[in-house]
Amino acid sequence: MKVLFIHPHGSNWLPGMRDITTIFNLMPPLGIMSIAAVLEQHGIPARILDCYAAPLSAEAIVEEVVRIKPDIVGFSCTTSSYLEGYRVAELLKERCPEIITVAGGAHACTMGPALLDSFPALDYLVIGEGEQTMLELAQSGGQNVEQIPGIAYRKNGSGTLTATRELIADLDELPFPAYHLLPGFPQRYTLPLFSFPTAPNTSIISSRGCPYACSYCDRSVFSRGFRFNSPDYIIEHIAMLSSRYGIRHVFFYDDLFTFDRKRVARFCELKEQRGLKVTYNCIARLEHVDQELLELLKRSGCWQVNFGIESGDPEVVKKHRKFFGLDEVGQKLKMVKDAGMRVKGLFMIGLPGEDEAAIRRTIDYALSLPLEEINVTKFTPFPGAPVYASIREQGEFDENWPLMNCMNFVFIPHGMSREQLERLYNEFISRFYRRTRIHWGYTSMLWRSPRSILMFLKNLPAILALELKQKW
Repeated sequence: MKVLFIHPHGSNWLPGMRDITTIFNLMPPLGIMSIAAVLEQHGIPARILDCYAAPLSAEAIVEEVVRIKPDIVGFSCTTSSYLEGYRVAELLKERCPEIITVAGGAHACTMGPALLDSFPALDYLVIGEGEQTMLELAQSGGQNVEQIPGIAYRKNGSGTLTATRELIADLDELPFPAYHLLPGFPQRYTLPLFSFPTAPNTSIISSRGCPYACSYCDRSVFSRGFRFNSPDYIIEHIAMLSSRYGIRHVFFYDDLFTFDRKRVARFCELKEQRGLKVTYNCIARLEHVDQELLELLKRSGCWQVNFGIESGDPEVVKKHRKFFGLDEVGQKLKMVKDAGMRVKGLFMIGLPGEDEAAIRRTIDYALSLPLEEINVTKFTPFPGAPVYASIREQGEFDENWPLMNCMNFVFIPHGMSREQLERLYNEFISRFYRRTRIHWGYTSMLWRSPRSILMFLKNLPAILALELKQKW
């Protein structure tokens, strides 16, 4: 059996404008790369079409599939990319009905077996972690799938789950993701602009799951447990990327890189011992960092720490996540800066319960923090998130899947309008970045992140065109 994985783009860019997002931020599809590596480990040929790296029309993707002639095509889809992936599945079934079509990823896991009732061009869904399930599906040749845990299939015409697939207990048993299946890796891929000191760079996920219950987070794939790779495994992963691909910086894309203190401390110790000249970024929760840990991170090559702050309104924060005193947030961020690392804050606009006053408190709060950079997303109620169950009681929700990519206000809290949210969103970005302190910080990127400056200047015409379009 030959397996081809497709990673649909699900682009929803401004009409008439060139999509420049992947120029400045394109990370490998680590989920399907891990599954592909497991298949190859067991002698099953695998290929990957990453439509983020090489955007293609649905018709062009089908032509490429026909040329490759796989036995199974697997689609890894978010909510926003699902319909794009399904369009490919429809066209493929018309051309090659014998090819087995499978969908996995966040949207399939969230919606569950009932998804098959409305989308006949899909044969199966993979529910939960995909490595072992896809392996057994390929080994079975698509036969007797009712015996394979983690598969949704049609029974008497209705979507049915075979059985729940147990989570992988020891993540160290997995091979490293199949980076070699990405054409143009690592040159075609890059971390977000100004978030790295050097290139080539890439991302790593060294843990799965999260024990917290934030209202806006979908845990349908990896559940709420927390499992992780050992420090030794992580070091070997980085060493492989460095020696084979020349990687000089990595981003740990884990939700909770610093959750297990002993693991992080041992990782820092091993990295220093090995002398790996690879810097890194990570995401941390404020309650998991202290002075001693920050010094360890810095000494082992940490360049930037990202924190999910979400809101500067205490009542909004309490409603949606574990509360952390807003005064303490500033103190922790200052500790990171004093330790010699950059600090990035992650915020949301349009959460249930917000009004203009609450959003303005968030903007003012963000400007008061010692942050070098922010990322502001437009709140999106994904079907697998706890808040989804009551979302229509809290405002107006346009459940238009292609728009559900955190770039559109599909949810409008009671008492607000879309125009109001867009205005506040633009004001947030403008007020934060049009400050002298931030300008000086980016000036320092001339020597701190020269590759980012070169990429920025090379694509300056497209950036200016986008800014003009947004003003109009």
